[in-house]
Amino acid sequence: MADRRTFLKDAAAATAAMVSAPVLMTACKAGEMKDRTASGNIESRLIVPKGEALPITGTFLDEISHDIPHQNWGEKEWDRDFQYMKAVGIDTVIDIRCGYRKFITYPSPYLLKKGCYMPSVDLIDMFCRLAQKYDMKFYLGLYDSGKYWDTHDMSYEVESNKFVIDEVWERYGSKYSSFGGWYISGEISRSTKGAIESFRTMGKQCKEVSGGLPTFISPWIDGKKAVMGANGQLSRADAVSVEEHEREWNEIFDGIHEYVDACAFQDGHIDYDELDAFFSVNKKLADRYGMKCWTNAETFDRDMPIRFFPIKFDKLRLKLEAAKRCGYDKAITFEFSHFMSPQSAYIQAGHLYDRYREYFGI
Repeated sequence: MADRRTFLKDAAAATAAMVSAPVLMTACKAGEMKDRTASGNIESRLIVPKGEALPITGTFLDEISHDIPHQNWGEKEWDRDFQYMKAVGIDTVIDIRCGYRKFITYPSPYLLKKGCYMPSVDLIDMFCRLAQKYDMKFYLGLYDSGKYWDTHDMSYEVESNKFVIDEVWERYGSKYSSFGGWYISGEISRSTKGAIESFRTMGKQCKEVSGGLPTFISPWIDGKKAVMGANGQLSRADAVSVEEHEREWNEIFDGIHEYVDACAFQDGHIDYDELDAFFSVNKKLADRYGMKCWTNAETFDRDMPIRFFPIKFDKLRLKLEAAKRCGYDKAITFEFSHFMSPQSAYIQAGHLYDRYREYFGI
């Protein structure tokens, strides 16, 4: 009998705990934005100067993923993420691409006729609304058919985007004041077939249809860590030299600077002791052609065999400090929501968020 009474008492306590759990979780969510630390004001004892780096003020929004897991967020989760972004000073959000192969972010009449799948939510409309709500600028990433990745000829991307650019501007750009510019989403590292003419053509149309709104690109540096994400290789020997990088990108900038306003080189393909050499060249070339020099400060780690986890804070710090030393104009990241957000599927992302706040005194 005593055992039965004990069992009933424990069962009742467990039921009460289950009933109260949603209330406790709701209370935690409500207070999470105000203070994410359960231990009050305890902070790390930094032995480096605080804030001696270029802060991240922009992020890609990776809703058409192909090498990182989808988080399946709805508008509630996205709204909360915009709050987290705003809290650390992010003022620019960039949809990384409005479609990739058959998956698209908005109900494009043109792309649906081409066999793309109907999305369940108009993500571009949602991102424009949230950007407006939180006083941010939204940049639209162009459509990626995948043909460039299959053929290494970027000219294939021009035809589809002729229609997409007009569609997007009519549906969103002319409607939302938050629509602030364009991301020409084709990624290159060096001289690539059709790249200069494609960047010029798409950039020109973006600027003409939108009354001159800014455009930017985000190529990668063909460094020692520029390896395929699908294999276990972490580095390679045939990396580009600083001199080759400068010569090739001088030619590319010369051909595109009229219609591309900024270049945000991805910073994860070179080693940390190479940052200043390559960053200095990037800044010199951007200044030469009247372009803004941004950095795409990757918040995922390329140094691990498991692809991809949030980056170690010190690695991110080194990259942002180099960007500040070299006089960069802006730091954006790929990508806040997966690799830096407190509500990311990766628990390490929330810790990176906290370390970033400590370092910048936020």
